[in-house]
Amino acid sequence: MKGLPRLALLSLLALLAACAEPVPEAYADYVGHWRGDGVRLVIRADGHADYDRVQGRTHVAIEGNAHSFSKRGFRIGIGPLSADFKVQQAPEVEDGRWRMTVDGVELTRIDILPVESGQQSLRL
Repeated sequence: MKGLPRLALLSLLALLAACAEPVPEAYADYVGHWRGDGVRLVIRADGHADYDRVQGRTHVAIEGNAHSFSKRGFRIGIGPLSADFKVQQAPEVEDGRWRMTVDGVELTRIDILPVESGQQSLRL
């Protein structure tokens, strides 16, 4: 019976994760693949987000729904399992590249090219 509570918790988390709401239109500029010094942030239009940060020997990885967007930041995750991200500079085009500053790290949006069906890798 030990596995039953764990299975119920995992099922609940999966159900909540499926309840992602799309990124609000007013914050559509946040959608994309962002990279900065030791940071990778991916925010999808459907509301799902992935965040990785490496500082020295510390690695933080967060995956979940992006929500609670405001001029000051946003959240990734569900309830007590979520994290706040402070936005010092909202996304804007600078020198032809999209940039924003989150938690003190300047991020640049990277345009990811899709791989055509049937190809194993992207050829440039």
